[in-house]
Amino acid sequence: MGSRVLVLNADYQAIGVCAAERAFVLVFMKKAEMLSEDPEKRLRSISRSYSFPSIIRLYRFVALPYKRVNLTRQNIFRRDNNTCVYCGVKEYLTIDHVVPRSMGGRDSWENLVTACQKCNSRKGNQTPEQAEMSMSHKPFRPSFVMFLGNFSGKIKDDWKPYLYMN
Repeated sequence: MGSRVLVLNADYQAIGVCAAERAFVLVFMKKAEMLSEDPEKRLRSISRSYSFPSIIRLYRFVALPYKRVNLTRQNIFRRDNNTCVYCGVKEYLTIDHVVPRSMGGRDSWENLVTACQKCNSRKGNQTPEQAEMSMSHKPFRPSFVMFLGNFSGKIKDDWKPYLYMN
């Protein structure tokens, strides 16, 4: 099948993405309800045809610890869409400290950005203002829901109200 299904907690908060097979089993076993289906697909057995899930909601509330996105090199690249924040190039990418470590800059979501090697070398041991370089966006700590959508590939239109309701 290969399709992904958005999983919501009993309070309609997005908690994950699972395979369509797993989602169907949860609905079939009456552990979840199907909120949205994919009209272009059907699940078929020898004698029956079932709706193909797109969004399911668990009947029982699952208490989850606060989820946050880990600060890793790959996650910084994902946040910045694998693009240099200074020139927009998508090749030869590195990580740049907005405020250099020598000036007290730390390893944090708000101080690390994706930069190409050329821009990173040009900026050197300066802040973007000192190097007279502008950034396409200000670095930020991404939310778990943002990454949930990004990791699952293209965000389906019917998922958007649940992913961006906060």
